[in-house]
Amino acid sequence: MKEVFLLEHSEKTVLFEEAPIPKAVMTLAVPTIISSLVMVLYNLADTYFVGMLGNPVENAAVTLAAPVLLAFNAVNNLFGVGSSSMMSRALGKKDLDTVYKSSAFGFYCALISGVAFSAAYTVFSQSLLVILGASEETVAATREYLKWTVTCGAAPAILNVVLAYLVRAEGASLHASIGTMSGCLLNILLDPVFILPWGLDMGAAGAGLATFLSNCVACLYFFILLFVRRGKTCVCILPSMFRFQRAIALGICGVGIPAAIQNLLNVTGMTVLNNFTSSFGPDAVAAMGISQKINMIPMYIALGFSQGIMPLVSYNYASGDRGRMKETVLFSVKLSISFMAAVAAVYYFCSGGLISLFMENEAIIAYGSRFLHGLCLALPFLCMDFLAVGVFQACGMGKKSLVFALLRKIVLEIPALVILNKLFPLYGLAYAQPAAEVILSAAAVMVLGRIFRTH
Repeated sequence: MKEVFLLEHSEKTVLFEEAPIPKAVMTLAVPTIISSLVMVLYNLADTYFVGMLGNPVENAAVTLAAPVLLAFNAVNNLFGVGSSSMMSRALGKKDLDTVYKSSAFGFYCALISGVAFSAAYTVFSQSLLVILGASEETVAATREYLKWTVTCGAAPAILNVVLAYLVRAEGASLHASIGTMSGCLLNILLDPVFILPWGLDMGAAGAGLATFLSNCVACLYFFILLFVRRGKTCVCILPSMFRFQRAIALGICGVGIPAAIQNLLNVTGMTVLNNFTSSFGPDAVAAMGISQKINMIPMYIALGFSQGIMPLVSYNYASGDRGRMKETVLFSVKLSISFMAAVAAVYYFCSGGLISLFMENEAIIAYGSRFLHGLCLALPFLCMDFLAVGVFQACGMGKKSLVFALLRKIVLEIPALVILNKLFPLYGLAYAQPAAEVILSAAAVMVLGRIFRTH
């Protein structure tokens, strides 16, 4: 198995070690960005088709459930980011045994976590719905949406993302993206059938059912891929390779735990935001949800870009080619910041039209337009933050990514939500993220500069 893999991997080492930086970056990042965009489209599809019902309560249910689904990313990052970083660094050192064991450890831990997540939500769902900010008006729709996406769907939702990380770690970004996109595209096709009156007329619950089925299909793609490519891939999910080894567990958790904490803090921040917004009524909640999902398009592009270059950064960091690593990061910074600044300008001046695409409701368009004005200002700064955290994760610098996660939510964004909501009720909430990201991007530049000087 190792001999066959080494023959095939020699083609990938050309990409990691010799290809021009722009070509290497775009080869790895473009499929990941496309995959991220399709994921955004399927998130937007839920909002779009539920919005076609013209019922703010159904739309608010999808918004209120978002923190629970975002919590999946804590597990995704713990075992997806952690294992993929460990795998890429081991590939840079030509240590294939560690590569196999890291992928098996990440896969089975993700599976166990998904099952535990479903059980925990099912037992504590009533209390959790209150924490999420569900009111008497929205609790029933929110519960039905979460029944499919969490009680039934936690394991496949987590596994398909973790498997994509594992496949991407060896440089197979295209296969990782196809797997993710297969589920997302199916979700977009199923949404109108399950949600709208001419179909099953399930409302928000139909969006949840479509998401569950789509994640199952994405998992199936990855299982078939690994079966077909057995002997030619370093991703191993054989039960015999799943065992606890201190060095592997520490290597994965050293990167994965800070990444998971970062996402848990994102959940906390979103829950605080939704609770503040819900006090202004379902229209405000629905408008904030639509604004956030529109803003997710460039955010996911930035995230996809940072994730796409991680295998290249990891490999060259571990192999000792720090000059190539630095060139990769600098090229990525210039490209992504320029793009995000252009998107932010379009969003700011076209905010009303963008909101109206999702719901023809004057109150929601008025709310959402002003929300999007604030949210989009964070984009150029946010991509710098994402790239820095991606570099930390790729190089195994878990402590640095943890510090940034704590700064983003605990020190900066959540206090900004409280303060700005008091100073500018409701509308100030949309400016908490840009306030935090301006400071974080400056910190990112300083820390990356120090890393380049000392490594």
